[in-house]
Amino acid sequence: MSAFQVGDVVTGKVAGIQGYGAFVALDDKTQGLVHISEITHGFVKDIHDFLEVGQEVKVKVLEIDEEGQKISLSMRALEDVKPQTRKTTSKKESQGVDEGFNTLRDKLEEWVKKADK
Repeated sequence: MSAFQVGDVVTGKVAGIQGYGAFVALDDKTQGLVHISEITHGFVKDIHDFLEVGQEVKVKVLEIDEEGQKISLSMRALEDVKPQTRKTTSKKESQGVDEGFNTLRDKLEEWVKKADK
């Protein structure tokens, strides 16, 4: 089908955009699809917010279906994503006690006292 292999990183040109993904021309004869879930990390409501027809993009080949002659591509796989770290903002949180649980604990004591009466 093509000279491309799974894992290849290729520069292509966006040839078309549909609600479910973007078609990317890898060469004169080969196109692949970047599914909407593979555009970027996080939620993508409208692909047009990220891509436009004619734009050059770098993609990674995820899968090649020789029988169906389809190539699955990803832009997301090439993103550098740092793991999110939780920022400590209160004294209680820095001591390992979440404020929400603390409030629940206080309420529980109040409810137990009421139930005992």
